[in-house]
Amino acid sequence: MEEKISWSAESHMGKMLHKWWLGLEEDRASRAVLRRCATLDAVALSDAYQRFYRYMLACGWTENASEWQRDKLAAIAGLLAHVKTDDTQRLPIKMSELAGDRPLVSELRFRDLLKVETTDELFISLRRTLPLMGHQASVEQLARDVYWWNDDTRKKWAYSYRWTAKPSA
Repeated sequence: MEEKISWSAESHMGKMLHKWWLGLEEDRASRAVLRRCATLDAVALSDAYQRFYRYMLACGWTENASEWQRDKLAAIAGLLAHVKTDDTQRLPIKMSELAGDRPLVSELRFRDLLKVETTDELFISLRRTLPLMGHQASVEQLARDVYWWNDDTRKKWAYSYRWTAKPSA
């Protein structure tokens, strides 16, 4: 798989991913199977994911993808099953939206999310976070940020999150 994979809405892979996500509305059984998967291994071993994987192969995903790339793809599929509404906002901005006087995703939970290193941990953390956001997330942003999760992505998230101003002493 080439290093320059793009999940943008204009790219071929982005369009195919978005089409698959839209199809989950009709394929509720696959959505349910993926939503019940608590770990990345459970996603990868599910029949719903294997059908998605074959679909992505038909769309141009390479069979020679490395293990980390296959894990990222599984995380993306498993997480997108939790997204009910495609939102245009960047994920950290959505997470910091206020519900009353508190952000949808607390600063503590967000800081813990920024510490996540592995795809397994990222999947578990975001799987727990999406319900707090009302199952709303940008399909494109979620796919891109999960696929390219690294120090640069974490820094972008930290700068995008709307941290609460603390009163000066």
